[in-house]
Amino acid sequence: MNAWYRFLTVATAATVSAVLWVGQSAWAEEPTLPEEAVLAQKVAVFNFEGEIHEQAPEFSLGFELRPPQTLATLLERIEAAAEDPAVPAIVVTFDNAEMGWAQMQELRAALEDVRAAGKEVYCYVEEACQGLYQLATVATRIGMPPGGELRLTGLYLEAAYVKGLLDKIGVEADMINVGAYKGAGEPLTRTEPSDEARAMINWLVDDLFEQMVETIADGRSMTPERVRTLIDRGPYFAREALDARLIDEIVDADHLADTLRERYGQEIRLVRDYGVDKGDELDVSSPLAFFRILGEAMKKKREAERADLAVVFVNGMLVPGRTKPGLWDSSDRVGSTDFRRALARLRADDAVKGVVIRINSPGGSAMASEVMWKAVRELADTKPVVVSMGNVTASGGYYIAAAAPTLFADPASITGSIGVIGGKLVMKGLWDWAGVSFYEVQRGANADIMSGNRRFDEAQRAHVQERLEYVYAMFKDRVRQGRDGQLTEELEQIAGGRVYTGRQALELGLVDQLGGLSDAIAHVAAEAGLEEYALRRIPEQRNFLDMMIRQMTGQAQDEEGGGVSLRHRMSAGHILAGWLFERPEVRSMLEALGRVDPHRARAIARILQRVELLGQESLLAVLEWEFILR
Repeated sequence: MNAWYRFLTVATAATVSAVLWVGQSAWAEEPTLPEEAVLAQKVAVFNFEGEIHEQAPEFSLGFELRPPQTLATLLERIEAAAEDPAVPAIVVTFDNAEMGWAQMQELRAALEDVRAAGKEVYCYVEEACQGLYQLATVATRIGMPPGGELRLTGLYLEAAYVKGLLDKIGVEADMINVGAYKGAGEPLTRTEPSDEARAMINWLVDDLFEQMVETIADGRSMTPERVRTLIDRGPYFAREALDARLIDEIVDADHLADTLRERYGQEIRLVRDYGVDKGDELDVSSPLAFFRILGEAMKKKREAERADLAVVFVNGMLVPGRTKPGLWDSSDRVGSTDFRRALARLRADDAVKGVVIRINSPGGSAMASEVMWKAVRELADTKPVVVSMGNVTASGGYYIAAAAPTLFADPASITGSIGVIGGKLVMKGLWDWAGVSFYEVQRGANADIMSGNRRFDEAQRAHVQERLEYVYAMFKDRVRQGRDGQLTEELEQIAGGRVYTGRQALELGLVDQLGGLSDAIAHVAAEAGLEEYALRRIPEQRNFLDMMIRQMTGQAQDEEGGGVSLRHRMSAGHILAGWLFERPEVRSMLEALGRVDPHRARAIARILQRVELLGQESLLAVLEWEFILR
């Protein structure tokens, strides 16, 4: 996701466009509303546009016409609409929407709450893949234009392998893994999965497919058997989808506003930015406007510092040390030092009564994972702490999650992968191609153990294996400490690099409850005894005014426990940065592939990020693959 990653992407290769909608026939027997109620009513309009981010960019100019769209803000806005007595219905639009399956499930649960509040949710779908369709089935009614298409065909998964690419540039990954199912090095060393990896991919897809069938069956009041039959017959044009009762209307979307006014009266307002924080508007005609906005920004900062609960976002690869963001950050790395300092600050802040740690990470450095585990453990000793798992919380991501007393996961969250890998990059072929040679001098049997000129010899390989076994034992010990008495099977049968969906993890005792970010926040609030509370999000979004305030108030210096960033900018543009991405053949290949198949390009780029990390860290706790799920 990128932000790092769209793991299990709910998107289509073509443009996805949809509008929550109801046709005229849906209003036939509804009672007439009092005039005063009609005048007060408004239909909340939402637009799920592009990638649904876990967190907002850390830097903002502060005057954006359209604030960054995140899962948390969308959930808050939907919740507000559910509780607003002036809102009888919701309209949602999709514009090239991309979201992980876990995110889709959280949005669907929020829309279910809207319906539970007695309000109406309708959907008009122009084109939809199975992920978007699952979200749409929460609607009261689903409509589609005459030329619409429903690509309900089941699940198709691709796992990317880059050994052939590394061969082309003269790079070899010499990998060692602990755990038969810990195949994080396979995309670098193989062109297809091992038997263990193949078995694991299949049990993941089996459960995701069953979740899809159950969701559609529930939303459309069908039996699971009927849904499976319909999936095998897909895809569908609009008329076919209507005949199969997968949708309710064939109707032109242009009539949406007219239909809503027929239902709620001519005075109904369509609020297209419902719940959106308008932010500050700079009046360039007034020389005092800047100072007014500066004062408002300082006031908001003081209010944020008085928050009752904190949500800490861990979004991306785990790396040791500090990470520094750039102005146009599209980060996908989290520094262990910055994370530790942020949690230390929360631990010392008596105003913060509880903390939710939202993790969307495949892991990374084993050392960074241990540092972050300890920080979570120390925080949990002082105040309520709950982990909320996003699309993926696996390997090192699960390592740090296990430190929390309570773990929430969505049914489709990918988690587990308790295991470690280690190795190095053998780059002699690359240097030979470049015409560069090296004269080597060595003192000590293992002085060249991490040399990129050759593979490990037998003694060195045994030494690395021993170190990996030590880290793996420590990983399992951390899981035992956190999940003592809750695992339903012996840890060794659950670990070994095995990966699970959130629903499977619940059965095994690796997580405590199924639920999303909102559920985790409500849980930690209850533990803290709070009925009403304000939230502080970390990393805090900073804008130009924040930077000025920090300079004016002396907060800009780097101090222990002070303001920190948990993310690292990989490039000014996106994630294509580092020595490997600077190779012309790699960059041109990814850029060209990105134009015709962006999902595959992103998956390959994220695997190559692990190659970059392997050049810096010899021991990794990282998830096995990058999936492309359509």
